[in-house]
Amino acid sequence: MRRNSVRVALLAALAAAGLLAAGTQPAAASGSRPVETHFSIGFVKGFFFPGSSPDGANDWSCRPSAAHPDPVVLVHGTLENQNDNWGGAAPLLANQGYCVYAFNYGGPSAGSPIQGTGSIADGARTMAAFVDRVLAATGAAKVDVVGHSQGGMLPRYYLKNLGGAAKVGKLVALAPSNYGTTLDGITELGRRLGILEPANDFLSVPCQACVEQEIGSPFLTALNAGGGTVPGVEYTVIATEYDEVVTPYTNSFLPPGPHVTNILVQDQCGLDATDHLEIGYDPVALTDVLNALDPAHPRAVPCQVVLPVTGPLL
Repeated sequence: MRRNSVRVALLAALAAAGLLAAGTQPAAASGSRPVETHFSIGFVKGFFFPGSSPDGANDWSCRPSAAHPDPVVLVHGTLENQNDNWGGAAPLLANQGYCVYAFNYGGPSAGSPIQGTGSIADGARTMAAFVDRVLAATGAAKVDVVGHSQGGMLPRYYLKNLGGAAKVGKLVALAPSNYGTTLDGITELGRRLGILEPANDFLSVPCQACVEQEIGSPFLTALNAGGGTVPGVEYTVIATEYDEVVTPYTNSFLPPGPHVTNILVQDQCGLDATDHLEIGYDPVALTDVLNALDPAHPRAVPCQVVLPVTGPLL
């Protein structure tokens, strides 16, 4: 933990001194929509407009091309919404010629900026209905799914329990909570002090999904029973060692297998100190998303300095 903190501090100091050159954006796009790569900017722009689609998403007249026959469905994370989570990925994918779709789920109301707090199973049912709508509108046989945090784990419930395996080709997950989180050790401390369950009883009212994502929760135990994957789907997990939400970060990864690819951002680029929030906007991680969706046309990963929350240097 101390080593990670020292590295982030060093990168920030070098950036302030002008000793590190700015990096590049994700692979050159064919469209013209601006692609946001800074979580801090994208979140602020989108948070109070949860009902608005992120740029490039939800064009219901879009018809998939031969190059990209599967529409892409974006699934936001806990306490986020479709607009603040996908200000980078939605325009990037649309620029590359994908039909892109995003939706909200699990909020206290449809207009709430805070979404993804309700039952994960209920959120998966909302996803199931949305995927059916996308397939009907586009005429596609399957969709590909890109999710962040809870949004990278929730689709696995859809695949396993709601018939989603027949409708999804690829699942690409950014810092997913696949095997739960200790919240940087807080849940384990609560167990040892005997206060976790009373705290969870209180927390489950405003955020049932938060409790369900704790390591060892009944929900995750059932989801992961019998293995983390289902046949017929290609899985890619993209994680960061600086994740402060899914802890330990290795709990994002799925068990190795022929249809599973686990990627640690820092194994590709030691300059990238992206955290749990920034990873949804990170040019390095977003290039991994493009490569996972279209492995036949791999793009070079643009290694560059990326700081937590505030993103890449320009």
